[in-house]
Amino acid sequence: MPTHAWHDVTPGENLPHNFTSVIEIPMGSNVKYELDKLTGLLKLDRILYSAVHYPANYGFIPQTFAEDGDALDVLVLCQVPVAPLTLVEARAIGLMTMIDGGKKDHKIIAVALNDPEFNNLREAVQLPPHRLNMLRRFFQDYKKLEGKDVEVDEIQPAEATYPIIERALESYSSQRRKGFVLGK
Repeated sequence: MPTHAWHDVTPGENLPHNFTSVIEIPMGSNVKYELDKLTGLLKLDRILYSAVHYPANYGFIPQTFAEDGDALDVLVLCQVPVAPLTLVEARAIGLMTMIDGGKKDHKIIAVALNDPEFNNLREAVQLPPHRLNMLRRFFQDYKKLEGKDVEVDEIQPAEATYPIIERALESYSSQRRKGFVLGK
């Protein structure tokens, strides 16, 4: 029986500080893959219209339900692109919040715990300022040629991620207890 990446993967044991993330899009890609909520597979959403590429591995925290109706997004920093549907143990180091289509869209900024170049980081401000600017700029620009504007707030510290992660975990659990099939 196949595993559903959103529903069947355990989000971790040291939540909300550390968690398991499911990668959808490798760093450097200009292909927007998205979890197909019904099957748990990845589907091609689109090729990015702008001449940009994902500045980090991009995915989600399983068994979460965010304000935008999807699993909670996570950007996982590490040295290399990670293949789609790979599970990566990560630690939250910051929060970037966007307004996309009038809805809040939180992005947890995290580091891969199994990457010796990044696993000692505890806060996003420990990254070079240019790296932080690249993360924000990507999300400000990636929908421009589609005629869509996205607002991106300043990056917040790791502490700001914890209530966001906890709310998304509780929202998922609440939806499941009520018998809703998430994502339909």
